[in-house]
Amino acid sequence: MTSPFLCEWRLRDTLAALTLFLATAAFTLYQNAHVAVLWDLTYLLDTSYRITLGQLPYRDFPFAHPPLTFLIQAAIIRLTGRVYWHSVLYAALAGATAALLTWRILLRLLVTRFDHAWSIALLLAAPLTALGIYSIYPHPEYDPDCILAALLALFLLQRAAESPLRNAIAGAACVLPLFFKQNIGLPFLLITLASAAAIGIARRLRGQSSAPQILLLTGIVTAFIASVLTLYFTVGLGNYLYWTVIFAAQRRLPGLSLILDIYRQTSLLWTIPTTLAALFLLHHQASRAPSMAQSHRGMGGTRDRSIAILLLAAPFLWTIASLFLNDDPSDRAGQLLSLWPHLLILAAALTLYNLLRTPTLETLLPLILLATIHGTFLSQQLWGSTYAIWPLLLLLIAAMLTQIPTVARPLAFVISATFLICGGLYAASHERLSYNHFEGPLARATIPSLKGLTTPGPWIPDFEELVRFTNAEIPANDGILLIPGQDPFYFASGRTPRFPILLLDPATNPYSPQQFAEQARIHNIRWLIVNRTLQLTADPIPNLPDYLRALQPDFTPYRTLANYDIYRRK
Repeated sequence: MTSPFLCEWRLRDTLAALTLFLATAAFTLYQNAHVAVLWDLTYLLDTSYRITLGQLPYRDFPFAHPPLTFLIQAAIIRLTGRVYWHSVLYAALAGATAALLTWRILLRLLVTRFDHAWSIALLLAAPLTALGIYSIYPHPEYDPDCILAALLALFLLQRAAESPLRNAIAGAACVLPLFFKQNIGLPFLLITLASAAAIGIARRLRGQSSAPQILLLTGIVTAFIASVLTLYFTVGLGNYLYWTVIFAAQRRLPGLSLILDIYRQTSLLWTIPTTLAALFLLHHQASRAPSMAQSHRGMGGTRDRSIAILLLAAPFLWTIASLFLNDDPSDRAGQLLSLWPHLLILAAALTLYNLLRTPTLETLLPLILLATIHGTFLSQQLWGSTYAIWPLLLLLIAAMLTQIPTVARPLAFVISATFLICGGLYAASHERLSYNHFEGPLARATIPSLKGLTTPGPWIPDFEELVRFTNAEIPANDGILLIPGQDPFYFASGRTPRFPILLLDPATNPYSPQQFAEQARIHNIRWLIVNRTLQLTADPIPNLPDYLRALQPDFTPYRTLANYDIYRRK
């Protein structure tokens, strides 16, 4: 089947692209205008700001994440100044770009299988307006940036064809995700590398040239070596490997049982059997002799197809029904997220089937997506890790729809409606962000550097009181230590961080309480600021009193603010 979509951009493409881009960006801006997750946002803004001051991660201070998200934000700060709204705009544009890339990948994936591929691709991409990489968690973050980089790599891989330059560029792009988030980028890179090798070997066995795959691998190796050399000559390769691999694995890597827990949902006891029954009906219909198929066109054939569509759509229709059966946003979110293991099991079956076929990018794409998704789960499992990877799930769904072309369009409509309605409510309810307090009237920042920062509750006014106090009473060059570090103090105030870590989080803090106090002495910390009440609903540092006791002998009370206790070194 040939299609003009592969080579011709039409007016409807322009209209669809503008609508998808603007709607996704607008939803991200809407989210940022209603909530701010201060704990995570502080880590991003203050770390990026200290990089602009010449302090290098891994070498000058402990840092458990790859650098690219923070380097991007540092570049924004250097180019446009310390204004939070610029980071919000970045998130909106990045999320909108990811939605466009997903749509075009979907179209390229479907266009050789369906005459109506354009409508199916747009249906599947539409939910990304509410489930895009920055729609659920709306602030700049490494997971969404990593998925954006992976989508870019897949977009380039689809279009590499036989071009030497395109293959080399696509190969280099496959390395980028590794330096946004290690648990996502590494599986993506390794499986893509293995897939390229398998395709190259298969082509050689069929008597075809494997030059495209060799050039792709060359691009991967070249970009990887260039990245390693850059790290070696800037921050030290040993430093980078220790903090991003050894230390990060010690603090975050879960056991296998936690990953497998997502496949122990009771809903699978009925969703998988109904899907298998639907597939049996479709196979039975397709295997009929032409004469029988003709005779049953108005009876059994149509009936079987209708029943199959209903069975395939049942898990999605039940998710919509749960909106009326459950009043608890958490239960609604759980029902929506329960679609993940159902779809991942089906995609795994498709992957095993594809392994028996001639390897191509199309047949191996589900394997690449599954590896990337499960790599993401290594961070915070199903509930916590899916916020930025909905585009990957939609690509998996498209790959599965290519195997059931007779019911693809109606099923795509049901899936799109489910994700738009339930996903939109899930994102707008901020259920994924429920580890924070969002009670009270909206408060907007008044400090120029925090322009665009908005969230319910007293957190922003209390923080701005702290900034005004420090500007008035603490000398600009005095070292300040904030515990546990919830607020973007250095970004807001423009002061230079003196202490090695800025957030007392188990995932980023390598120091015991005694080592913490010793570091305060080494770095001549003159002021200690303790945040009494956090925006977080749960205490992130169970042994926080131990840190305060270790610091207590060196500091004396100085002032009490609305939400902060100020201490000065004795």
